[in-house]
Amino acid sequence: MIELSVADGVAEVVLNAPEKLNALDPAALAELSDAYAEGERMARAGDIRSLVLRGEGRAFCAGRDISGVDPRDDDVLGYLGGIVEPLLQRMAAFPAPTFAVAHGACLGVGLGLLIASDIVYVADNAKIGSPFANLGATLDSGGHALFVERLGAHRTMDLIVTGRLMSGTEAVAAGLFSQAFPADEVLDATRAAARTAATGATQAFVASKRLVAALRDERLGLWASMAEENRAQAALCDTADYREGFAAFQQKRKPEFSGRG
Repeated sequence: MIELSVADGVAEVVLNAPEKLNALDPAALAELSDAYAEGERMARAGDIRSLVLRGEGRAFCAGRDISGVDPRDDDVLGYLGGIVEPLLQRMAAFPAPTFAVAHGACLGVGLGLLIASDIVYVADNAKIGSPFANLGATLDSGGHALFVERLGAHRTMDLIVTGRLMSGTEAVAAGLFSQAFPADEVLDATRAAARTAATGATQAFVASKRLVAALRDERLGLWASMAEENRAQAALCDTADYREGFAAFQQKRKPEFSGRG
């Protein structure tokens, strides 16, 4: 179900089970984790400098595959806490910029995959929200944190209780994700952005990833975040890309970044 390919420094991870809207069971999640682990190994070797995650067919990911789940013996904590959460943490820590293409249904675990990506480009007709009211379940995979932070408590509860799904255009306008595109353009736009990122100063991007994560998770204030920025900038001074960037500026030419430390 999960496919990994690499070309010109860009990895592409594909959820390829369109017949079930790329819903994920434990085996598929293990495959996805393995793909990111292999991508991480290649990124640390300098062979991958950006990554695109996408889904085949009509949807990005409709969430958990519950087709064979008996709720009477469902190990929810084992699935969410033991499988999904470690995967999302691995994705978020990927040592290069990551992009996701959101189209069609992006629900439950599918929403979590978007949250764990650095940059999300959204098809205007994507469907994002919490459709779990009819299942007697609740939003998971980080959805509460995303919605409350970006939408506030009242709009979050409105989405949860009504089960209303936001369009991709609405989700971007609300600040949930990066940019919205027509459905037939979003994949090309994402791939183009990933190719651009793959020619950039990868270590500087990774430093920013860490800073953004600290601001989100540790709620750093202005001066604490400034101190972290200072330390990150000082560490980057020792990289080849930092020296190349300054040299290119001074010589009035386009920089040629290697992405290495």
